Amino acid sequence: MLLEQKFFPLRRVGIYVPGGKAAYPSTVLMNAIPAALAGVKEIVMVTPCGRDGTIRPEVLAAARLCGVREIYRVGGAQAIAALAYGTGTICPVDKITGPGNAYVAEAKRQVFGQVGIDMIAGPTEVVVVADRSANPDFIAADLIAQAEHDEEAQAICLTPDEGLVGPVQAALDRRILTAPRRAIASRSLKERGAFMLVKNLAQAAEIVNSIAPEHLEVMVRNPRRFVAKVRTAGAIFVGSWSSEAFGDYLAGPNHTLPTLGTARFSSALSVADFLRFTNIIEIRRGGAQAMSRHVEVLAAAEGLDGHAASARARRESA
Repeated sequence: MLLEQKFFPLRRVGIYVPGGKAAYPSTVLMNAIPAALAGVKEIVMVTPCGRDGTIRPEVLAAARLCGVREIYRVGGAQAIAALAYGTGTICPVDKITGPGNAYVAEAKRQVFGQVGIDMIAGPTEVVVVADRSANPDFIAADLIAQAEHDEEAQAICLTPDEGLVGPVQAALDRRILTAPRRAIASRSLKERGAFMLVKNLAQAAEIVNSIAPEHLEVMVRNPRRFVAKVRTAGAIFVGSWSSEAFGDYLAGPNHTLPTLGTARFSSALSVADFLRFTNIIEIRRGGAQAMSRHVEVLAAAEGLDGHAASARARRESA
C-alpha cells in the first residue's frame, strides 16, 4: 500500500485590507507574502477608499511589491460578499484573509463554507506580564501602541509587584498627552485597559493561558522561564526589548493573529493557510485482500453492507 499527500496552492484568494481609522500597508505584506510564497497565482485585494476615491499610496506600493495586480476600492461587509459570491466586476475567490471591523468579521463568519477564511478576528489585544525588573516607560509605550488601534482594543498589564503600577501609570499619563491618536488610545485604556495584581508569576501564567491573548509581552527577570509555562497565545514577545510593534511590521512571522481567546485552537496566518493537500491512496492486490476482512467487520458494525461487499469482492477475486 502506498499513501501520499500532494500539496497544491489555492487558485485565487482575496485579502481584505482595512482603511477606516488608518492605512495598513503592513496588512498587505502580512497577507500577500505568504500567499505568494505558497504559489497562489491570483491574489485579489479589496480595501476601502478615501472620500476622494483614492487608495493610500503606501497600500498600493505594498501591493505592487507583493505582485498584487487586481485591486478593488470596496470595503466593509459588501467587500466580503463580493469576494465570496462574485459580482459583475469581481470574480469569486477560494479563500478570504485579512482583518476588519465587526461587520467584516461577521460577514466572514457568514460566508464561511462558500469560501474558506483565515479566522474571525476581533479587536486587537495585548497582555504585558512584568515584574519590578521591567522598564515602566517601555510598558506604557507598548500599552498605548496597542490602544491606539481602536477604541475597542484591549491592553492589560499583569504584575506581582504593586510598586510597578504607579510608575507605569505616570508614564502613561505623560505619553498620552503627546500621542497623536490620544483620543482613541485614551478611550481604549479607560474602558478596556487594566492593571491586574497577581500573587506571583505562576498565577500570571495561569491567567494568560485562560485569556489566550493575541499578543503577549513578557518583561520579567527570567522571561524564558515564564514563556515555558505559556500554552495559549497568538504570539509571544520575549524580554523588554521585544516590542510587539516590531512583530507588527518587521520581525514576523505574521501579525495576523487569533484574538478573543481563539489562540486556544488557532494560530497565526502562514504559508500553510494558502495550501491544500489531497490524499493519494494506492492499494495493490495483496494489500487489498489482506485488509478486506477488517473492512468487512467494520462495515457490518455500521450496517453498510455495500461497503463490506466492495471489500469482499477484492478478496474473492481470482
